[in-house]
Amino acid sequence: MHSAVENNNMNIKPVRRLRNRAVYGAGLAALILAGVASVKFHWHERAWFYAVSRLHADEWAGRSVWLPDYQVEIEARPVSGIDDDLSAIDYASDRKRLLAVTNAAPMKLLELDTEGTITAQYPLVGFEDVEALAYMGDGMAVITDEVLQQLVIIKLPEQPGQAIDKKDAQTLSLDMASSAHNKGFEGVAYDAAHDRIFVAKERDPRELLAVTGVKASLGGKMQIKVQDLSDWIDRSVFATDISDLHFDARTGHLLVLSHESRLVIELGENGEMVSFRTLLGHVGDLKESAGQAEGLTLDDEGRLYVVSEPNLFYRFTKR
Repeated sequence: MHSAVENNNMNIKPVRRLRNRAVYGAGLAALILAGVASVKFHWHERAWFYAVSRLHADEWAGRSVWLPDYQVEIEARPVSGIDDDLSAIDYASDRKRLLAVTNAAPMKLLELDTEGTITAQYPLVGFEDVEALAYMGDGMAVITDEVLQQLVIIKLPEQPGQAIDKKDAQTLSLDMASSAHNKGFEGVAYDAAHDRIFVAKERDPRELLAVTGVKASLGGKMQIKVQDLSDWIDRSVFATDISDLHFDARTGHLLVLSHESRLVIELGENGEMVSFRTLLGHVGDLKESAGQAEGLTLDDEGRLYVVSEPNLFYRFTKR
């Protein structure tokens, strides 16, 4: 016969085994979740680039955008009058207005003030899938038609409410290495000093081109140069996609937005990673993560704007 102590020991052992299995299972689940998060949000690369950028912070002082210094001022404010598909944003310095586009029918180009209030609307006619926008000065802007892989140069109407018809615009088609529906031209930015348009393909694969001489060529003499800068992306953009671009004339740096990785990344003149900030909630100053961030820009005062589908408006200021 077994003693009472032996019986108790026999009962305890299975309980311990079950407890150990539960602990091991929880640990394995935590490791799997950490692995998934690392792949999706590139935590390991964020940690590496954070350390590198901090080491070179003094070097970039006064000559970079320096995204870690930006704090949210307006978070996820719905843009009244827009229900869905707010797709891009840029700042028109000579108009003191923000410009944005929507890609849900009926597509529109919008003017907004710096509080996110619509001040004018222009119907877009003849476009298939408007995704990105960059202001070029002198009342001109470049819009991307994603599926057709076209840069469309438009003139802003003089009167609010006037339609912008694609047949009246000038277009430039660029056949990037691999195109697929809804994975084409997703970001565009304009460098006025060098008459250079940056255009990015979203993913599969991510690509970056610089097209020089577009505005100068509108007068009739074609002098366009196309340069592949995709190595900048491969080297410095630790994100799974590209949803928009912005060129900062003051520093000569390029900002890259990723909605999947919820990141804004600053690249230097040679494509080197300079700084970044997250758009994840509960990690920094955002209460909630930015959903599908599709556009970003800086204004004359250095304020950073981000728009996110369906119709959300963010403003960040430098502390």
